[in-house]
Amino acid sequence: MTTQPGDLKYTKTHEWVRRRGQQIEVGITDFAQHQLSDITYVELPAVGEKFTVNKEAVVVESIKAASDVYAPVAGVITEVNASLAATPEVINSDPYGAGWLFRMTPDLMTDVEMLMDGGQYEFLLPKEH
Repeated sequence: MTTQPGDLKYTKTHEWVRRRGQQIEVGITDFAQHQLSDITYVELPAVGEKFTVNKEAVVVESIKAASDVYAPVAGVITEVNASLAATPEVINSDPYGAGWLFRMTPDLMTDVEMLMDGGQYEFLLPKEH
């Protein structure tokens, strides 16, 4: 059984969230990247774009399918991982590190605290992962 990084929060749609001061960093979980398989393209949001919770923020394409990545909380995009344009496969090899997708300033940091912890997220995953 995989254990999720303990310093992160998680969503039911397989995004992870790392708090960085008054901002958050968002990516997809190891389970999500594994389900997608070989990631070939990432469409990132624009810096300054505002999202509501659960709004499609990113499109990740793989050899299997295209999948939406959702904003885990409401807020404004402050930075995107532009290096993914040239090397989207880093999401597969390092989903919790260099494979981050975007950073944002949440409207309410308390919304971030309401997301699942690693144990709660692990409970949602199929037992054979």
